[in-house]
Amino acid sequence: MFAYGMLAVILALYLERIGLNRAAIGLLFSCTMFGDILVSLFLTTRADRFGRRKTLVIGALLMLGASIVFVMTDWFWLLAIAATIGVLSPSGNEVGPFLPVEQAALSEELSKEKRVGILAWYNLVGYFATALGALTGGMGSQAMQHSGMTEIASFRIVIVFHGLIGIGMLLLYLGISPHAETKAKKATAPMWLGLHKSKRTVLQLSGLFSIDAFAGGFVMQSLIAYWFHLRWGANEAQLGELLFFGNLFAGVSSLLAVRIARRFGLINTMVWTHIPSNVLLILVPLAPNFGAAMALLLARFCLSQMDVPTRQAYVMSVVEPDERSAAGGVTNVARSIGTTIAPLFTGIAFAVPVAGIPFLVAGTLKIGYDLALWRLARTHPIETT
Repeated sequence: MFAYGMLAVILALYLERIGLNRAAIGLLFSCTMFGDILVSLFLTTRADRFGRRKTLVIGALLMLGASIVFVMTDWFWLLAIAATIGVLSPSGNEVGPFLPVEQAALSEELSKEKRVGILAWYNLVGYFATALGALTGGMGSQAMQHSGMTEIASFRIVIVFHGLIGIGMLLLYLGISPHAETKAKKATAPMWLGLHKSKRTVLQLSGLFSIDAFAGGFVMQSLIAYWFHLRWGANEAQLGELLFFGNLFAGVSSLLAVRIARRFGLINTMVWTHIPSNVLLILVPLAPNFGAAMALLLARFCLSQMDVPTRQAYVMSVVEPDERSAAGGVTNVARSIGTTIAPLFTGIAFAVPVAGIPFLVAGTLKIGYDLALWRLARTHPIETT
């Protein structure tokens, strides 16, 4: 997550500096997210049988390979191939096989009562790492430029460091305990994408999650940074600080979500903390100056991710133990599909930065998702185990 946070601050700026226009940047981001879908779907639906540790090692190798290509070439189609096959995160959020397989491994030894709390801490560490990465990517690249390095060279140093972190992940994954593997007996029911008894439930949730993610694709962290640069002229250091505090607030709020969920339930926590955050998102482009826009966005970060540990715990709770990697993978892939489509509209959405179209579209769609999820839970309650 530290690597993802670093990359989110500079990736769009780097691609623009090496000669890509806004439409090409949006297309490349879509290639990246589309590739993440394929990689995640292929690996996570096999992870419980192939081995969770081996799956994570493969993901780290793909992350390293993509970093090498992005540093070595500015040819669009080669970048697109590397983005499709490798594991990169223009959004600053989780991509690839890491999240669903890690969640499945954590859930292997956890009871339902402890699961949401542990996943909240898991997300807290991720948010803090993303925040530090964003701060490092923004301020580090600017410091290198002040020392005489060109913009492109400073951005490439950040991407190199992203690849080195992939090596560190590889070494850590090699040391994971065998207890992370599923202990469930091999399923006798027909398997579909690694699912059997929980297929209908996972598909229902995946459809809704894809709507939420499509909306989120308009305001992924790389594009937020890009919009603040276009609209207010924010530099790399300011963007790094903005995303640092945003991710910091998001991480702390995930712990508060645990207490709310214990009192009001997982679905209520997901919905009724998410709606106010999306109202704040709609207000960001209506702010009169950079400071006000930043304050609204940071206030939104305080609420927007409180649904994450509750959503993850909910998915892990409604499926069988030997479906957890697959369920996490399928729901994440559904989210990735939505996120992949959104950057195709980057050129249109950013044509008039003052209008703030990405924020208006994202906030409106996300409120619609919240209400649809609440209605589904009310009319078709799903028992958790």
